[in-house]
Amino acid sequence: MSKVCQLFSGSSGNSIFISSKGHNFLVDIGVSAKKCETALNNIGVDPDSIEAIFVTHEHSDHSSGIRVFSTRHKAPVFASKLCIEEMMTSSVINEKVVCNTLDYHTEIGGANISAFHQSHDSADCLGYRFDLPDGRSISVCTDTGYITDQAKEILPGTDLIFIESNHETSMVETGPYPYPLKKRILGPDGHLSNFSCSQYIKELAQSGTTRFVLSHLSRENNMPHIARQTAVAALSEIGMKPDCDFRLYVSPPENNDGGIIL
Repeated sequence: MSKVCQLFSGSSGNSIFISSKGHNFLVDIGVSAKKCETALNNIGVDPDSIEAIFVTHEHSDHSSGIRVFSTRHKAPVFASKLCIEEMMTSSVINEKVVCNTLDYHTEIGGANISAFHQSHDSADCLGYRFDLPDGRSISVCTDTGYITDQAKEILPGTDLIFIESNHETSMVETGPYPYPLKKRILGPDGHLSNFSCSQYIKELAQSGTTRFVLSHLSRENNMPHIARQTAVAALSEIGMKPDCDFRLYVSPPENNDGGIIL
């Protein structure tokens, strides 16, 4: 049995808990260590049980709590070489944090973790696929302007995916953001729109994926019901019915409901 929970999602902070056969991992800690510890305790998880922290990229909404949490709970950090270097330079982490460079693959506690490069305006941004010891597979694909070729190689067939559905394009275009920020969000190194997300999850569904968690929604440029409706409509185009052929979740900014059991 595997369990996942998106503890935090969005520009105010991101962190995903993944567990299988007693092995516990985090992807990102974009909130304070204390806040992350409280969230783990709220779902019945001892923070000391975290075996590794996998970092997507160095932006603060994904990395701000890593240094304190990693040091306090002796949880090693895995990230790309460029990401680790940038976090060290900007003092997100220090020499007390045990860092491991992850290029493509590692194995911890019977879980095989594959990394793939994303398109985002950071030093380097990774997505991850966890092939867990119980046979389940869980993937994280957020903070990318488009679905990269590496992602398309690694993601098909995953049982569950946390996938970015950041914004509704029309809301960005007509919203109050300054033009350079709009250009960044909508560009190839920005964030995945509801439409782009919906088109790719059709491909994943046809490869066998049955659980989708829409993540990293913008509070200013999206609404949960719009993201959901866009995804459901896309999957309906290929004859799939919600709660019959697939399950769709939309992550709130903070989540204490215990997560999803696979």
